[in-house]
Amino acid sequence: MTLDFVKMNGAGNDFILVDNRAGKIKLTTEQIVRLCDRHGGIGADGLLLLVPNTTGRADWSWDFFNSDGSVADMCGNGARCFARFIQSVASVKEQTSFETGAGVITAKLSGARVTIGLTSPKDLRLNEAVPTLAGKLIAHSLNTGVPHAVVFVPDADKAMVQQLGAELRYHEHFKPKGTNVNFAQVLGPNHIRVRTYERGVEGETLACGTGVTASALVSSRVHQFTSPVKVQVQGGDTLEVSWSETGGAFADVKLSGPADFVFKGSIEL
Repeated sequence: MTLDFVKMNGAGNDFILVDNRAGKIKLTTEQIVRLCDRHGGIGADGLLLLVPNTTGRADWSWDFFNSDGSVADMCGNGARCFARFIQSVASVKEQTSFETGAGVITAKLSGARVTIGLTSPKDLRLNEAVPTLAGKLIAHSLNTGVPHAVVFVPDADKAMVQQLGAELRYHEHFKPKGTNVNFAQVLGPNHIRVRTYERGVEGETLACGTGVTASALVSSRVHQFTSPVKVQVQGGDTLEVSWSETGGAFADVKLSGPADFVFKGSIEL
C-alpha cells in the first residue's frame, strides 16, 4: 500500500499529515513508528490523520500519534500545522475547528501564521518541591491539553534537558501518566525561553506548543507576567501566548505561531 502524505513543521516541531477523510487508512503502531523514524522513514515528532467529525461539535477531527506510536490528546504546534493542512485539502479559508482528545480546537489562519484557541487549562499546581538526582527542584504543573511540568532555570543553554527531563517525565510525583517537562528561562518582562522534553517523543523537541503555553501561564503566576507573553523556542522561532482571566482562572487561551509546509510525497507501507 502507498501512503500519500505532507510533511509540515511548526516552529521546528515536525509532523506527517495524512488525509483520511475517506476512512480507508488503518495504520499499525509499528507503521507509525517507522514513518516517524528519521533514518528508516519520513521522520517526524508525530503523525496526524484528518478524519470526519462524528460528534457535531467541530468541522473536523484528528487522529494524533506520537513518534513512538502512542496516542496523544493534544499538541499545540501540531494543531497549527493541522489547521493549515485542512485549509490546503478542504478549501477552508480563514477559520476552522477540529476535535482532539483534549476537546475542540478553533483556528484562525493568516498566511503561514496560525492562531489556535486552546481548551481550558486545568490542574494548576505551583511551587512543589520534587526530589531528583540533581537535588530538590521547585516544579510547577499545568495541564494545557496534556500534562506539563515547568521548572525555571537561570540559563536554558545549561539545562540538563535530556537527563533531568527523562527523570521528571517518569517521576513518582507525576504518576500515573507522567508529564512533559519544560525548562523556562526569564529573558525579560513577558518574555521567556523554553526548552521541552516531550513525553511520547522521549527527548527534546525544537518546540512544544502546549509546553510553551503552560510555561507562559505559569509565568503569569510565578513572575506576574501579563498577556501576551512571547516565548522563544529551541528551534529559534518565537511563539505568542495570550489569555484572559475569569474568576481567577485562565480563559480564552490562544497560541500563535508559524506552520510551514516542508514537502509532500508518497511512501510504501
